[in-house]
Amino acid sequence: MDICDGFVGAIGRTPLVRLSALSAETGCEILAKAEWLNPGGSVKDRAAWGIINNAERAGQLRPGGIVVEGTAGNTGIGLAHICNARGYRCIIVIPETQTQEKIDLLKTLGAEVHLVPPAPYSDPNNYQKIAGRMAAEMEGAIWANQFDNTANRDAHYSTTGPEIWEQCAGQIDAFVAATGTGGTLGGVARALKERSDKVRIVLADPAGSSLYNYVYHGTPSSSSGSSITEGIGSSRVTANLQDTPIDTAYSIPDTESVPMVYRLLYQEGLFVGSSSGVNVSAALRLAKELGPGHTIVTVLCDGGARYSSRLFNSQWLAEKQLLPTG
Repeated sequence: MDICDGFVGAIGRTPLVRLSALSAETGCEILAKAEWLNPGGSVKDRAAWGIINNAERAGQLRPGGIVVEGTAGNTGIGLAHICNARGYRCIIVIPETQTQEKIDLLKTLGAEVHLVPPAPYSDPNNYQKIAGRMAAEMEGAIWANQFDNTANRDAHYSTTGPEIWEQCAGQIDAFVAATGTGGTLGGVARALKERSDKVRIVLADPAGSSLYNYVYHGTPSSSSGSSITEGIGSSRVTANLQDTPIDTAYSIPDTESVPMVYRLLYQEGLFVGSSSGVNVSAALRLAKELGPGHTIVTVLCDGGARYSSRLFNSQWLAEKQLLPTG
């Protein structure tokens, strides 16, 4: 019998999906890790469990404790699920600009949700810094600190990376991913590079983020434009991203990633969010550069239902001049 132990036991071991239309178009194998099939609905379940498990083992989080986090949504959702399963109170600080679907889901899961105005990381009222202060003032609380707590990266190093290698039987030429906290890219890159230094690691960065320039110029500075994507892109190099071996980066505009989301839906039957569109757009660019015969793996981070009011709302997209045609 193959039985997992509750919510936590169901995290990981997600399938690797061949993107048939894109693979046929390029002559490459373009494969995507189906992370929306984690029990909490996103790749962030892995980070959430890695952080909580590490805190438990270190004696920082005890029965009846409190987990506080600043999040764009998905890590908070994963934390809320795990807190329910482990008996912890969950407090989430989230920018009020995030989709209502994610905010409502956090409340449904029983998290105590604090909506705050958006503010840059340099501002003391940035949502991450507010969460840190709240945790420091509460007895029995931890601040998950997903951006700079390298238990996030370690979770991907010990699970996601090895899973990809095994699923590809070691036949992988490149891994492509966007980054917010840096955990997925940081952990997977290390795991794959340890197994073969020939695997190319590619950062997919939404327009307006600073990481594309970090890769090419050594200093994070904003690229031109802005993006509707949530949870990816950054103005700084986090502890999870620090020293990650990155070979190439692409800056992906919304005019490229949004149509890709719809292409994934109508050509592949995959209902995913905007960060997945960024990832697959970058994978397609890389496949065309490398030429036929290569195997490229990327990540489908979460499902599309969390973005129905925006990404799949034709009126909202039309206002942003992003409504796909054809």
